[in-house]
Amino acid sequence: MPGNNPCPAKEPRIESPNAPGTPEATGSGNTVDTGETPPRTPDATTFAPENVCPRPQLVRPGWHDLCGQWEFTFDDEDRGRAERWYADQVDHSVFERTITVPYPPESELSGVRATEPHTVVWYRREFEAPTVSPGHRLILHFGAVDYAASVWVNGVPASEHLGGQTPFSFDITDFLRFDGEPQSIVVRAEDRPDDSAQPRGKQDWRAEPHDIWYHRTTGIWQPVWAEVVPALHLRELQWVPDVARGTVACEGELSVFPRQPARLRVILRLGDEVLAEQTVRVDAGRFRSEIAIPALRHGQDRFRLLWSPEQPTLLDATVELLPGHGPADHVTSYLGLRDVGVADGRFLLNHVPYFPRMALQQGYWPQSQLASPGPEALRREAELIKELGFNGVRIHQKAEDPRFLYWCDRLGLIVWGETANAYEFGATAVERFTHEWLEIVRRDRSHPSIVTWVPLNESWGVPDIATVPAQRNFASSLYHLTKAVDPTRPVISNDGWEIADTDVYGVHDYAPIGSSLRSRYGDAEAVRLTLAGGRPGGRRLLLGEMTPGRPVMLTEFGGLSYAPAAGENWFGYSTVTDSADLLRKLDDLVSAVLESPVVAGFCYTQLTDTEQERNGLLTADRRPKADPADIRRILTRPARALPPEEVGAHRDLTPAETDG
Repeated sequence: MPGNNPCPAKEPRIESPNAPGTPEATGSGNTVDTGETPPRTPDATTFAPENVCPRPQLVRPGWHDLCGQWEFTFDDEDRGRAERWYADQVDHSVFERTITVPYPPESELSGVRATEPHTVVWYRREFEAPTVSPGHRLILHFGAVDYAASVWVNGVPASEHLGGQTPFSFDITDFLRFDGEPQSIVVRAEDRPDDSAQPRGKQDWRAEPHDIWYHRTTGIWQPVWAEVVPALHLRELQWVPDVARGTVACEGELSVFPRQPARLRVILRLGDEVLAEQTVRVDAGRFRSEIAIPALRHGQDRFRLLWSPEQPTLLDATVELLPGHGPADHVTSYLGLRDVGVADGRFLLNHVPYFPRMALQQGYWPQSQLASPGPEALRREAELIKELGFNGVRIHQKAEDPRFLYWCDRLGLIVWGETANAYEFGATAVERFTHEWLEIVRRDRSHPSIVTWVPLNESWGVPDIATVPAQRNFASSLYHLTKAVDPTRPVISNDGWEIADTDVYGVHDYAPIGSSLRSRYGDAEAVRLTLAGGRPGGRRLLLGEMTPGRPVMLTEFGGLSYAPAAGENWFGYSTVTDSADLLRKLDDLVSAVLESPVVAGFCYTQLTDTEQERNGLLTADRRPKADPADIRRILTRPARALPPEEVGAHRDLTPAETDG
């Protein structure tokens, strides 16, 4: 799969909303002519050369794209349920608009472009169902709908889902009609800006964006698609590598409990080389099979198999579910073999110290909000991050589209997995967030690129964590719950400040000059004093004592922005005058971080300008503000905490000695 189109769509239905071309860069300052054609934000008709399946690690031979033109309407008075807008007999004139899915109605590419708050929205479309042979079922998938979704098929209630960042799917076979008429799907989405117990992330609760909050993303914002599957099929497939033991666990869930034992056959390949093949009996709804990879146990030969940003080796996986009777289920997948952890004050990749150099990515586009403008934009985003010199990305307050994670896996970027936080603490907020967070971990845990989980940012959702025990208990529970579900990765319960349970001490410090960073992080004693008493974010950094051996990283810093024009809606941390000034100040800040013998990694704020928060290295439409080669030179200099010549001198740690 990694070398080929992982999932060709059948008859893509995306139609152009006649949206205008890429807008000009916003904000004051300069962009740089690098002599190359700048990356273009794709419009709605742009498809990637490799049209990656919306679920890239569980792929069947074809899928049916249901994106494109849908009927649409706002329901500000919440009349739709009472008036049965979901019914086939309803007067379709109530759907007074047309929207291009999966773009949210606030966005330009949707064709609606209504940025004012609308609490309830409705969608409708008709489609021709693919042939569903005997022994097969038709599954309908939604990548993400923000926030509460209700779905009807042919006027019949079919599914509900709560959570704006996570996918859901369900069997619609029994709702299909066979009278020659087209099938209908109706979706109602409710997204309340005034509900601060709802995980929102960077979506503004005010009518207009302010400070670091942006326009809202309401309703459908990731792909809608359908696939025909055998009645007994793989609903879930996950991979858990163990490099030290030379194995990978294949875990999953079946659609139904098998009436009689089935067989599961797994083949792992690297190119044409078969690395492992195993067939096991499956007689329950869930399964786990540990597969030995002999080449991975070869201490001198294993390195060619290991995944890293510098060598993003991926294995192809073919999985067949062979029931006692009925059609077999054939899927393709991929995985990366790597271990991560922390020890001796360093982050570890494949049991060797590794220095993360990450960009903070907000995941917004000027034409499409949280939705990507098109599949190629996701690939280009990963390419730009690498071209600037970063080896990783912190996806901020968003559970990113799995197709972006696919490109991080394939091109080689480490990823810190986050999601949108709520703004208040209470029983409802705890229940909502915990449920959605576990869905995210479950969705993404097989991606080799994801190396750290970060459920909370800067005490969002736990604003009084320093003084209210219940809030600290919640953050602590997220740490331990995440480790229980996925014990293979480090977890940061609350990144930035007011840190308690954590595997990495992530500090946010927007000091405007390098000398300030040197005074706080220049040596071990300075770091100790900063963590014990310093408040670079205006909040306590630690809640309790530090755990020896766990690394300290500067997980937000920088924030350099061109000075705004008079009266301009703008937010930034420090200002620069032009590209040369940007490079000078970037060099000053990054040098201070790299000179620290203690700071074990960094995340620079931020990759792109996002609405009025204009502190990106790229503009909102992904144009560089300075020569990318100069930015790369600054970001990739050796770090004193991990100079290249010393990497081989570190002892090869065993899994028992690492956290994560």
